[in-house]
Amino acid sequence: MTIQGARASMDKGEFSAEELARVCLERIEKEDKNINAFLEVFDDVIEQAKKADEMIREGAQKALTGIPIALKDNILIKGKRAGAASRILEGYIASYDAYVVERLKEQGAVLVGRTNMDEFAMGSSTENSAFGVTKNPHDTSRVPGGSSGGSAAAVAAGFVLGALGSDTGGSIRQPAAFCGVVGMKPTYGTVSRSGLIAMGSSLDQIGSFAKTSEEARILFDAIKGHDPKDSTSLPDNFFEGQKKNPHVIGVPRHLIKEGVDESVLSNFNQMVDSLEAEGYEIQNIELPNFKYALGVYYIIMPAEASTNLARFDGVRYGLSVNGKDIREVYEKTRRDGFGPEVRRRILLGTFVLSSGYVDAYYRKATAVRELIREDFRNAFEKVDVIVTPTTPTPAFKIGEKSADPLSMYAADIFTVPVNLAGNPAISVPSGFVKYEGSNLPVGFQLIAPHSREEFLFAVGKDVEDVKK
Repeated sequence: MTIQGARASMDKGEFSAEELARVCLERIEKEDKNINAFLEVFDDVIEQAKKADEMIREGAQKALTGIPIALKDNILIKGKRAGAASRILEGYIASYDAYVVERLKEQGAVLVGRTNMDEFAMGSSTENSAFGVTKNPHDTSRVPGGSSGGSAAAVAAGFVLGALGSDTGGSIRQPAAFCGVVGMKPTYGTVSRSGLIAMGSSLDQIGSFAKTSEEARILFDAIKGHDPKDSTSLPDNFFEGQKKNPHVIGVPRHLIKEGVDESVLSNFNQMVDSLEAEGYEIQNIELPNFKYALGVYYIIMPAEASTNLARFDGVRYGLSVNGKDIREVYEKTRRDGFGPEVRRRILLGTFVLSSGYVDAYYRKATAVRELIREDFRNAFEKVDVIVTPTTPTPAFKIGEKSADPLSMYAADIFTVPVNLAGNPAISVPSGFVKYEGSNLPVGFQLIAPHSREEFLFAVGKDVEDVKK
């Protein structure tokens, strides 16, 4: 069932929001024990659904009224627990709604629960959660991707019709590809980060999961907008430009030659050929500085994360471990509260910001980041949309990359540059491939100029039509 289909059926009285919510809850109760997509299912879901039914009876319904939505555990909901899948936020109750939650409540959406994630959004597999691994609904021996793996799995398993996650370096698009759903990261600043537990402030962006590009558009329209509480929130219509239909697709083939599984590469080439047959003009493009993107990202992101996570000290909120003095409280709380991947990135970030190294690493990384942005600007003077595979391989086995963090980081090689530049991007399912004896979904990534999300939805729909 799609969001549009549910909307039409509820408006016609074919079923109620309460009935839809009960079906979702029954499915979660029956099947999530094998997937672990949810950290918590809220106890007021039916109450929310009844209020949605009142809106429908009064004729005040909106696009998401009565639609079951899940939220990643780093998005605050007033009065609900929020923990970023970390022990260090044990017992924390949000005192206010995130901006996106305010927008969903205005719509009358039914907020079903908190989804599992890599701790503080640090990971590409949802294996770094303090509350257990989430499994891929297509093959429970494999990861769902990360860090928003719980949200992706919840949509793929049919527990909800849509979900929100956060994308710092591919954390929506990569799990969307692994789970065979649509995952969309908007232009940086078009969706407020107010109420998002920060990891990398110049990289984080809230986005959505759905089954189709049109549903992703509906969710995007519901949560976007200027927020005066967020200093990075862009004014509405900040990027002015002439509206047009996307026609020219750029393919950076020089980036896709090595390190991509043959099955993924074959699927990608078939999709490009199919779009060309549909009338799109295909151009080969060069993005010369993209080879540095992963290295730049893993300097800038840990630096910002180490700064953002300094507030978790055992004094202000969350976990607090007693010590003989304040220094020992800090040390014990952070040691017991943070998992190994979070500690690794805090140490790396602190190192690159330390005296004597900030010039050698951090400032050089920010300079190369600007070159990557310039690569995008130059490319979009010639093409409307850039396409790549979303990931170099389909979903890998649980535990396969746990002992090799560099290999894990490489799973984001096609998604990271987009966050560095702040462009919008979407991963659309492009079919299934045979991989290590399994039939697994793969994703087709579309990247657009700033504030041209409409390009993503238009081409994404054509990808879906071609796939049929």
